Amino acid sequence: MAIRQPVVSVLGHVDHGKTKLLDRIRGTSVQAREAGAITQHIGATEVPIEHIYKVCAKLIGKKKFDVPGLLFIDTPGHHSFVTLRARGGSLADLAVLVIDIREGIMPQTIESIRILRQYKTPFVIALNKIDTIQGWMPEEGRPFIMAEKVQQAHTVAAFEEKMYNVISQLSAEGIYADRYDRIDDFTKAVALVPISAKEGEGIPDLLLVLIGLAQRFLEQQLKKGEGPGRGTILEIKEEKGLGKTMDVILYSGTIARGDTVALGTSDAPHLTKVKAILKPKPLDEIRDPRDRFDSVRELHAAAGVKISTQSMEGAIAGAPFVVVKGPNDPAIKELKEDSTIKIEATEKGITIKADAIGSLEALAFETKEAGIPIRKFSVGDITRRDVLEAAYGDKANHVVLGFNVSVTKDAEIEIENHDVKVLTNQIVYRLIEEYQEWVDESKKKTDSDKRSEFSFPAKFRILPNCIFRTSKPAIVGVRVLAGRIRIGQFLIGADGREAGRIKSIHSGEDTLKEAKQGDEVAVGIEGVTAGRQINEEDIIYVDLIASAVKQLAVLDITDDERAVLQETIEIKRRGDLFWGM
Repeated sequence: MAIRQPVVSVLGHVDHGKTKLLDRIRGTSVQAREAGAITQHIGATEVPIEHIYKVCAKLIGKKKFDVPGLLFIDTPGHHSFVTLRARGGSLADLAVLVIDIREGIMPQTIESIRILRQYKTPFVIALNKIDTIQGWMPEEGRPFIMAEKVQQAHTVAAFEEKMYNVISQLSAEGIYADRYDRIDDFTKAVALVPISAKEGEGIPDLLLVLIGLAQRFLEQQLKKGEGPGRGTILEIKEEKGLGKTMDVILYSGTIARGDTVALGTSDAPHLTKVKAILKPKPLDEIRDPRDRFDSVRELHAAAGVKISTQSMEGAIAGAPFVVVKGPNDPAIKELKEDSTIKIEATEKGITIKADAIGSLEALAFETKEAGIPIRKFSVGDITRRDVLEAAYGDKANHVVLGFNVSVTKDAEIEIENHDVKVLTNQIVYRLIEEYQEWVDESKKKTDSDKRSEFSFPAKFRILPNCIFRTSKPAIVGVRVLAGRIRIGQFLIGADGREAGRIKSIHSGEDTLKEAKQGDEVAVGIEGVTAGRQINEEDIIYVDLIASAVKQLAVLDITDDERAVLQETIEIKRRGDLFWGM
């Protein structure tokens, strides 16, 4: 059986050369175009095997492969990778992780590795920017294994040092990698291909490794599926002259003009007819507005195309689509199951939003890993309704996390009115980190508010030779042994008798609101006379109210505070056996 071309996604940290790599493979220059043209059109680039034979001629001679080429996802980055999904897994058959040899592993590199592991996607590493190694003499389009042979010894040594630094960093992330030409078993090591996307050096090696891995390990996976076309919606947008269109990846079967297709939605699948199939030319840059597409009557997998249908009501990015015979086609039920977002929700938790099903599932995966419960989830921008729904229940769960989405104007107004925390980011793990930082800050604030509501356990010792005034108020030097003492707190002695109230706290010339464990300060205590009710070396406790004991038991207090709480309870129960119960 004939095999289709594998779908290859490109991932990596910003500015590590993802777009430049695709430009070099295609022979285009996206980076030279204006920003609007770059981001406006999304699709995929077909690299036929004939082009690969030409580029890799110095390495393979006349050797031939069964793989018909490579289909590169044309939106480089981890976000496109999680958007592309098929039957609950990744649509990408292979991935290229681009790493700058100078910078090594960076935040988005780590996120990319996490995503590749989550989807169990085989990948190779393109170690980019070898041309920046001091003394490196580049030659356009030359294979790396030939380029290395003509470099000076000190240049090769500098290259090796930087390469092994990256390999060491990868090892710390649990990835065993080595240069592709030094690997005996590709099932046990990740192939690392040194390249220069700028000069084109190493590109032949990279293409050859990808084709070789696909031919050797993915043959069963790449068998062409006959029958109705199946694919994934990448993006839905307005196209001048065509109206609303879908950028899609067809990964199985055939689709033709006039076919009935079922589109995945957040509800029941939507049935419509195909009006036009627009296919980019091989090696063409889909995002270039000039002469991008050929209109075709029929299309076989795998391919990245733009499709125009009679309607797209409810269709969402990341959802599947399938060619069907009619409304009773059994494939519709299967598609509905594939479109179902499989996220475990709880009765109490936060709300999460993302721009596509795959990215929503990626956010849910990381959220669950971090132990954060999810109550509500959906695809799309953060709306007024999301904010209002997030405002119910515990205040700690008045949170909406948004991955690669915007906040509508109506929602922004409700955020202020309902005290809902909304966090958005284009990097999943950073979004989780920001949430955790907010939780920590909120916890500190809550504890601070609680401490202002009632006293927390604390004790101090009156220091010897440190009675500065005997009364009205008594001023004594103390060392805080545990907890924190604050102005306004009532005090008791170790015998349970009242020991006045803190009127002031001073450190040198500074007036303080509180003093914490380990501090030595001067304390003004009203209601007592030093030498009578209080004396040098006395241990004095902060007096607690009985109703606070149960609350203190569940609050985040230190071990020392907890010990003082127990001591205070014992002191109070000498006079009231059931105090604090």
